[in-house]
Amino acid sequence: MHNLLITRELPETVMAAARARFDVTVFPGDRALAPGEAAEALARYDIILPTLGDGFGAAAFSKGSARCRLLANFGVGYNHIDVGAAQAAGVIVTNTPGAVTDATADIGVLLMLMAARRAGEGERMLRAGRWGGWSPTQLLGLHVSGKTLGIVGMGRIGKAIARRCHFGFGMRVVFFNRSAVPDPGMPAEQLDSLAAVMRAADIVVVAVPGGAGTRHLIDVKALAAMQPHGILVNIARGDIVDEAALIAALQAGQIGGAGLDVYEQEPTVPEALIAMENVALLPHLGTAALEVREAMGMMALDNVIAVTEGRVPPNPVA
Repeated sequence: MHNLLITRELPETVMAAARARFDVTVFPGDRALAPGEAAEALARYDIILPTLGDGFGAAAFSKGSARCRLLANFGVGYNHIDVGAAQAAGVIVTNTPGAVTDATADIGVLLMLMAARRAGEGERMLRAGRWGGWSPTQLLGLHVSGKTLGIVGMGRIGKAIARRCHFGFGMRVVFFNRSAVPDPGMPAEQLDSLAAVMRAADIVVVAVPGGAGTRHLIDVKALAAMQPHGILVNIARGDIVDEAALIAALQAGQIGGAGLDVYEQEPTVPEALIAMENVALLPHLGTAALEVREAMGMMALDNVIAVTEGRVPPNPVA
């Protein structure tokens, strides 16, 4: 029986399915593996089922050949794994696309509405006992219906957000994608540059995958192109947005607000962001629905089973 390390406790249905087929160990402490711990795991286990934050960067593979043959990532994002180093060490990397699409898109729309309609600010006012009743000019926000939505990264999640916003709110959709998207599946216009999308949109949602080439894609220059009332939403990976540049843009009133589910140094969230009333903050809830996490776990196990049976896994990342 193959030994399988699961780095964080998963929903019980997934754990039961894993234990029925493999000799399962769960890393203790409900925390991400440090690079040294990741290196030890690569030498000790046949298969590892890692997730967000686990330290499978280049340093984890620096000791040479690994016993591990597969990193079956729990999640669609895998910027915590150096795929090139894994491949050089003979380790396959897979992920769980598809299962996360709708849940993550829902969080994107939630953050968009929270930031635009000042929902977080209003709830804080009410809970603090500072609400004095309805007023014609109280907490006036941005009406999203009919506005222009900019999507950065028109993959599965970007398209799901675009559908919700176009058909639900009548929004015009423009998007930036590194490759051509001839049929986005709905009325949407691909613009020729990131700056063009940032300029055109009232609300920009970042949905591009994390990894090489996307770190600080949303930088000082990109933020400077946004409209003064513009809202930036990030549901992708924290380091895609230059957090310091975003804070500076918000403090200067250069943009209207932000909605964030991910952060550069999770779980650390800058005090400057926490202090701003025009920023909606969530604790990385993108896929936090039981059915979704179960589906992700089962998809990861499908990859594990395929490799242990000598088959090509259904969801290789490269």
